[in-house]
Amino acid sequence: MGFAARALPPKPEPCFDLEAALMEQYEGPVAGIDEAGRGPWAGPVVVAAVILDPDRIPEGLNDSKLMTPDARADRYEAIMATSIVSVVIGPVRRIDRDNILQASLWGMRAAYRRLGVPVGSALIDGNIVPRRFPCKARAIVGGDGLSLSVAAASIIAKVTRD
Repeated sequence: MGFAARALPPKPEPCFDLEAALMEQYEGPVAGIDEAGRGPWAGPVVVAAVILDPDRIPEGLNDSKLMTPDARADRYEAIMATSIVSVVIGPVRRIDRDNILQASLWGMRAAYRRLGVPVGSALIDGNIVPRRFPCKARAIVGGDGLSLSVAAASIIAKVTRD
C-alpha cells in the first residue's frame, strides 16, 4: 500500500514582527545583518547591515537565495534608496589568516559600526552573535527567510559579492 503525497506547507515569507518587538524593547532601530561568500571556495566574504525605514519598506524582500538575479537587483536599488546600509568586504587574506567564520564575524561587527547611527539592537542571520558585539543582538537561524531586515541585508551582500 502506498502513501498519499501531502503538499508541504508554504514557506513563510519574512516579516517585520521581530524588528517591531525589538524596536519597542530596546527603543531604537534594528539592524539586520547577513553575509554572502561563506559557501564559495574562493573570494571575499561580504557582510551587509541594513536598517529599514518602517514607513518605507520595499516590497518583495526575501531570502536572496530564493530570488532571481533580476529581482535581487531591483530590490537592491529599492533598499539603497530607502534604508541605511553598510557593507564590509572581508578580503581573502583575512579569511586565510583567521578562517572564514572569524572573518564573517569580524565583518558583522564592522558592518554594524559603519552604519553610523545609534541602533537599539541587531538581528544576525545564523547561530552565532559575534563576541563583543556593540549592541544587543539576536542570532536567528534562517533569519533571511524570517526577518525583512535580515532579508534586505542578504540581498545587499549577495548583489555586492556577485
